[in-house]
Amino acid sequence: MKFPRCSGVLLHPTSLPGPYGIGDLGAEAYQFVDFLADSGQHLWQLLPLTPTGFGDSPYQCFSAFAGNPLLISPEKLVEQGLLNEKDLQPLPRFSVEKVNFGKVIEYKKKLLLQAFENFKSTTETALRADFLAFCHRMAGWLEDYALFRVLKEEHGGEPWNRWEKALSHRDKNTLTEAKDRLSDQLEAEKFFQYLFFKQWYALREYCHSKKVSIIGDTPIFVAYDSADVWEHPELFKLNQDGEPTVIAGVPPDYFSATGQLWGNPLYDWEEMSKDGYKWWIDRFKAMLDVVDIVRIDHFRGFAACWEIPFGDKTAQRGRWVEVPGREFFTALKKELGEVPIIVEDLGVITPDVEALRDDFGFPGMRVLQMGFGTDSCNIDLPHNHVRNAVVYTGTHDNDTAVGWFNSKAGAGSTRDASQITVERERCMRYFKSNGKEIHWDFIEAAYSSVCDLAIIPLQDILGLGSRSRMNLPASTEGNWCWRFKSDNLSPELSGRLKNLIEFYGRDNAYQPSASSVSQRTLV
Repeated sequence: MKFPRCSGVLLHPTSLPGPYGIGDLGAEAYQFVDFLADSGQHLWQLLPLTPTGFGDSPYQCFSAFAGNPLLISPEKLVEQGLLNEKDLQPLPRFSVEKVNFGKVIEYKKKLLLQAFENFKSTTETALRADFLAFCHRMAGWLEDYALFRVLKEEHGGEPWNRWEKALSHRDKNTLTEAKDRLSDQLEAEKFFQYLFFKQWYALREYCHSKKVSIIGDTPIFVAYDSADVWEHPELFKLNQDGEPTVIAGVPPDYFSATGQLWGNPLYDWEEMSKDGYKWWIDRFKAMLDVVDIVRIDHFRGFAACWEIPFGDKTAQRGRWVEVPGREFFTALKKELGEVPIIVEDLGVITPDVEALRDDFGFPGMRVLQMGFGTDSCNIDLPHNHVRNAVVYTGTHDNDTAVGWFNSKAGAGSTRDASQITVERERCMRYFKSNGKEIHWDFIEAAYSSVCDLAIIPLQDILGLGSRSRMNLPASTEGNWCWRFKSDNLSPELSGRLKNLIEFYGRDNAYQPSASSVSQRTLV
């Protein structure tokens, strides 16, 4: 897949400003798109938009297909007539800097339930017809997802393997009885999904009107406690009781001295191959209905997975097990044609991973922060970049550029004091910088790179420090919470970005193919 020379910004919608405790798909999202367009940006990269589970991580979701109801804009529901202004009160005193997920969930759940009650009493036939059409179109995943969420709620949030056996093992008669008994709750869950997709499609259409395309994120793995595993246990390496036999992670690397223990169940690729990898192909179809370009997180997992014995406390005892990625991507191309894909190829990258990436023409990643730890042959240094790649100053798993530059040795750091000093000095020498605006040095280096695509986290554009990083790998608290403030995006900032983009020839729009753009209109 050939991409034009352009640039964009990495920002998850939860990080948008607004009065409701979490960024959403309302007015602030449209204002952010305006900022992108005014700055000459043509790409908006997101983290997964799916409903978050354990730890509020976008990479541990209840479904690989559903949308996150926490992103639904209350103001848009008022505009639609499903809520009125008084329903939004009392408004809790939310932080403008950090998401308090527990507080947000409690508040938004109340609003969404009220919107559903108002929907049930509406006489607007067009709205009802549109909802039914949505349910029919999404039936392949929506029915089981709604049932999963309702049963999970009924069981006090317990994971599906702790439900009574008839439910956890999906006894047909028991599921039928549950659907009859919980019909109203099931319709509510489906309605929440309708609201999310209605607002998302509208925002995506606005992005396209501003020549901004969306890069979505597909984690290679799904959460164990998810509708996907509950519905398709045969596609995962589970024992007879439904528990994983092995779990996912990565060995010790740049981010963690003991590796990363993710805990996701691993796929039974042999079983998946029997129907031509249908589940995966359906997942890509669903992604391309939502975004324009698919970023595959942990791409090396399509060549081999790091299998860790279930029950281990670290990732150190894992082993690499081969995966038929070449066969899968061949099947995907046969089914969907040329899919716009970029891949996260960080970590332990071996020749087989590189061959899989290059043979299918997928752009990999170059991360500037990772360029100063070794010698001049480091592939993350701009003079070693290649065109078919995406250059980042950092990712959602990195510290911010300013935070990295000012970092100190200590708890959570994989670098000692001497290494930090060496890397900082190499960085300043490479950029010919005095370090006073190190984030702009990083940005200009990314824009000047030969890589076709350049993506900058918003934190680096704003010059923010470590307190604003999105995620600290191998940690379980304080992640995914960061939000920027409404007055952070100024015309001066936009102008400075646009000047750099024009100077380095990145003001080119990516044009999604007609087949990858949703043509569906929701009332």
